[in-house]
Amino acid sequence: MLDGFRSLFDGKTLDGWKMMPRLPVPRYPGEPFQGLEGEALDEAKKNVGKWTVVDGAIVGEQYPAGSGVGAYLVSEEAFGDFELMMDMKPDWCTDTGFLVRTVPDGNPGLQILCDHRPQGGIAGFYGNGVAGIHGMPFAIDAEVDENNIPIRLVSADPTADRVELSEKTHAILDYAADVEDFLKVWKVNDWNTFKVRVEGRIPKLTSWVNGLKISQLDTAELKWDNYDAEALWGMLGRKGRMSLEVHNNGNNDWLGKSRWWPGAQVRWKNIYIKEL
Repeated sequence: MLDGFRSLFDGKTLDGWKMMPRLPVPRYPGEPFQGLEGEALDEAKKNVGKWTVVDGAIVGEQYPAGSGVGAYLVSEEAFGDFELMMDMKPDWCTDTGFLVRTVPDGNPGLQILCDHRPQGGIAGFYGNGVAGIHGMPFAIDAEVDENNIPIRLVSADPTADRVELSEKTHAILDYAADVEDFLKVWKVNDWNTFKVRVEGRIPKLTSWVNGLKISQLDTAELKWDNYDAEALWGMLGRKGRMSLEVHNNGNNDWLGKSRWWPGAQVRWKNIYIKEL
């Protein structure tokens, strides 16, 4: 056991976690928003994805496979200031990660990215329902074999289609690792250890992968369209849940199956927290 940390996953069951549907939310408090209603909402609430425990790991996937319907697995406990460590093993292509300081439904909240896909950001940050704030230290792609299995990760082509890394998404970070340093520590088709530190009423977030510091973002000082720190953190509160993500990729998703490859899975294990 890591000094001062305790486990949030027993390696055998989903005790302490709750499966939730991935429903749309307003981008920010007060946004004019037309969400799902009536039968469409009732039907969407029924799909909580597929979450199993296999070989000591939580496995998340769309249900049915290739349906384009995502989901969350949300902690029953809420946390304020903390350090969180977990091992992740995502398939290619998956748009995943985990949210912190989120609500009991699993969304909105702040996401630590594991966009293991073309033009993906790893260990940057995204604000689900938090004005869509997007901090990317770099963007990755992969060289893959005939079965779409990565041979190696590479730096993404900045002139390619569907580019999300920009001066804006890079500049909001207070610290951003160099992509070449990241590529040296990332273990392809294997487990990688993510760590995040969350501290403050309006939090500062810092992320690491395999011991390498990747990103830092101070949401108290952040400037972003429609971002009102007091309104947003008044909504989310001083403490929140954590939420493991399986992303949607419906018919109108601009990334298509590159967002979530049909049948793809993501895995989490060794989930530990130290409250500060």
